[in-house]
Amino acid sequence: MENIKAYVQEHKDRFINELVELLKIPSVSADTAYSHDVFETADAVKASLEKAGCDFVEICDTPGYPIVYGEKIINPSLPTVLVYGHYDVQPPDPIELWTSPPFEPVIKKTEIHPEGAIFARGSCDDKGQMYMHVKALEYMVQSNTLPCNVKFMIEGEEEIGSKSLSWFVERNQEKLKNDVILISDTGMISNQQPSITTGLRGLSYVEVEVTGPNRDLHSGLYGGAVANPINVLSKMIASLHDENNHITIPGFYDNVVELSLEERAEMAKAPFNLENYKKALDLNDVYGESGYVTNERNSIRPTLDVNGIWGGYTGEGAKTVIASKAFAKISMRLVPNQDWEQITELFTKHFTSLAPAGVTVKVKPHHGGQGYVTPIDSIGYKAANMAYTETFGVPAIPVRSGGSIPIVALFEKELKSKTILMGFGLDSDAIHSPNEHFGIFNYLKGIETIPLFYKYFVELSK
Repeated sequence: MENIKAYVQEHKDRFINELVELLKIPSVSADTAYSHDVFETADAVKASLEKAGCDFVEICDTPGYPIVYGEKIINPSLPTVLVYGHYDVQPPDPIELWTSPPFEPVIKKTEIHPEGAIFARGSCDDKGQMYMHVKALEYMVQSNTLPCNVKFMIEGEEEIGSKSLSWFVERNQEKLKNDVILISDTGMISNQQPSITTGLRGLSYVEVEVTGPNRDLHSGLYGGAVANPINVLSKMIASLHDENNHITIPGFYDNVVELSLEERAEMAKAPFNLENYKKALDLNDVYGESGYVTNERNSIRPTLDVNGIWGGYTGEGAKTVIASKAFAKISMRLVPNQDWEQITELFTKHFTSLAPAGVTVKVKPHHGGQGYVTPIDSIGYKAANMAYTETFGVPAIPVRSGGSIPIVALFEKELKSKTILMGFGLDSDAIHSPNEHFGIFNYLKGIETIPLFYKYFVELSK
């Protein structure tokens, strides 16, 4: 451990400068105006993997942006770790809310990061966290301590849904064969308390349309005589939860697995102050499904939320109409074992059945993804926990994320291997928002911790 700490301290300025140069390239995958920059970033990632010690690196063409693949195979009989990350970033908008230009990285001290943080788009999500793995490989190669084989798969479309990733994985299963997948694209509780994300929720996202009369009608002449699509839609949506905030769709909970008391107890160890939570959101109370605390409601339980609703006249002043149509966008966050396509079908059937006479209903599925869970007794989890414990001085706490990373379920389905989510970001790092940043402490601590995962994974695999 002392050797890696000494190596990081000796090379910390270079590590920071290399990341800064990578962050200067505006690899925004959602905007074709940045297409050249996305390809340029792929070239930069390829060069960094070669310099770090990969014996083979290539830029793999896909129907979209390329995937950078690299490997260092020291002995085919040894375990193989596959590192996944992404080099594309979110659009920087709104630019006016940044305190410094999003692609001109600067280091600033903050209350949470007194040693400084790199402010730039992509610093935490995911260039900074991805680059920790490159530098960890550099250390293991230079110190001759790489204990197993390693492969890298770094994509350029994560921020637009990883459109080409499944295409690539399905066609390269032998190339990507591994014993465990390692990802740093999540966070941890704090710089004093590490955590490991053991579960991700799935997602079903739909748009609904309720149609009444064939045109907007005068609410005085027709009010009370015809169905009002906005009134009807409001009632239909309201009926999707009961008095205990339990979702009323028949069959919705059939495959929901209750967590063991042991895992719920482990999750409860995570520091959480309900009063601070309410204060930060300016709430007088929390709200959710009966029988569960806040940190369980937003992670281990499925949810249904309206993300947008519209119809009729919403301009300035008054216009007395009964709208012909009303719309809503609805998302359902799902827990592992709930199949998003099945849930979409259940929603469609139930929601359509709620429609009274006088209106018609359409349900348009948009997209979705499966949930994921890694057991806390797996070799990968144990290795990650041992690594965190050694560098932070305290064991990691397992946490379930309320968010969704559909590629993780894809990896298990296609590559038949578990994923370990070793994140080093913080909730306060403003990913996807103006003034995104990544702590210098977190960046260097990740480089220190990752080689220990390899060490303990190999030891536990024997």
